[in-house]
Amino acid sequence: MGGYKMLKSTKSLLALLLVVGVLLAGCKGEEGATGTSGDEKVKITFWDENAGPERTPIWKELIERFEKENPNIEVEYVGIPNKSSKSKYDAAIAADDMPDVGSVQTSWLPEFSIRNALLPLDSYFEKSELKDLINKGAVEFNKDITQDGKLYGLPYTQNLDILWIRSDWFKEDGVKEPETWNDFFTAIEKMTDKEKQRYGYTIRGGAGGSFQLQRSMYAYSGIENYFDENGKATINDSKHVEFIEKYLANYKKFTPKSDITNGYKEMIAGFDTGVVAMVHHNIGSYGEHKKSLKDGQYKAIPLPKTEDGKYVAEGGNAINTAVFKTTKHPDAAWKFAEFINTAESQSYWNEQVGQIPTNSDVLKEEWVKNSHHIKVAFDVYDNPETILYQPPFYLPDYRSILDNIVDPGTQSVMSGDMTAQEFLDEWAKAIEDSQKQYDGVFKK
Repeated sequence: MGGYKMLKSTKSLLALLLVVGVLLAGCKGEEGATGTSGDEKVKITFWDENAGPERTPIWKELIERFEKENPNIEVEYVGIPNKSSKSKYDAAIAADDMPDVGSVQTSWLPEFSIRNALLPLDSYFEKSELKDLINKGAVEFNKDITQDGKLYGLPYTQNLDILWIRSDWFKEDGVKEPETWNDFFTAIEKMTDKEKQRYGYTIRGGAGGSFQLQRSMYAYSGIENYFDENGKATINDSKHVEFIEKYLANYKKFTPKSDITNGYKEMIAGFDTGVVAMVHHNIGSYGEHKKSLKDGQYKAIPLPKTEDGKYVAEGGNAINTAVFKTTKHPDAAWKFAEFINTAESQSYWNEQVGQIPTNSDVLKEEWVKNSHHIKVAFDVYDNPETILYQPPFYLPDYRSILDNIVDPGTQSVMSGDMTAQEFLDEWAKAIEDSQKQYDGVFKK
């Protein structure tokens, strides 16, 4: 299979962190915490940031295994739906009422660390057997995106945005599986058959659609940097305007009318129930597809290449175990975080979900070698010409810009109330204003 190249960080992000103004109100100083004696029975709380019928049982199984190995540690599972997980964490940090351990997205680490919410894991990690097993590129990335360069999250899985396609339909209709963006737009039209109530594609116009939109834009343009040499956001580059016009023009013509409000569940359901031929998501929805579709009916393919034949992927697409600073049992909390990253645990979680493990021992296992969608991810990440662009995770309101400007802006373009240029100009201005505010507070 060859070596596995995890996302690599760039020093251009400088002193990454986030939060200004109101977020600082949530900051707390480091409080004293005690370890756990060998005989003391303790209880810790774990928060899952993407709970649901697919993933909650996986976590409960792992918790049961952990408690059998560690009878003196009880783990309380709290599952939070993905769409509300960030706000739940924000409220907990502001109230100084955090869990002991949490599943935390990489893009949250800079903010959470500057809000003094997380416990640095460097000393624990240095003494752990995991030190030589967890992908070094992923670990270094997590350090590089925080202001103090410390390790606040241990990556237990990595993801990659791809296209899921109904390969059986493509074969039946004699349509080429898209390799380029021209192929992609052609396939959307050719795979639409309204007499069969079948559409070529589905657009995520509802909550969370900004993630797919941004990753598609950069995959189309091949632009490597979020800001140019003059500090201007590349969001509203002419290539991105061109893409948005082409992409959203497919709405209602070759995609369902409901796309304008569809979120993750509706989008995936459209694919799994035979309504759409293609969906842009990531390899992590494999677990749902395999329950609804049979082998040979569907497959994963990379996002189309740029005009000059290169793949583009977004950096930092990982999830981590993090220990929160208010824990009264840091040793027990670390023990659970460490357990989740063992080969056995990572293998179980990632095989069920369909994502990429970061523990090198797991990469040797047969299920990894035999998983087509994992191989697709390797093909992209291992390609020496693949471009990895870095969003400004460190900006205090980066996520809120996506949620409150980009998502509704996408809907405005889809409904004809805003042009692609107006939409991207608004997005770019919000990012640039945020960067200026950030520089004013933190830049030396």
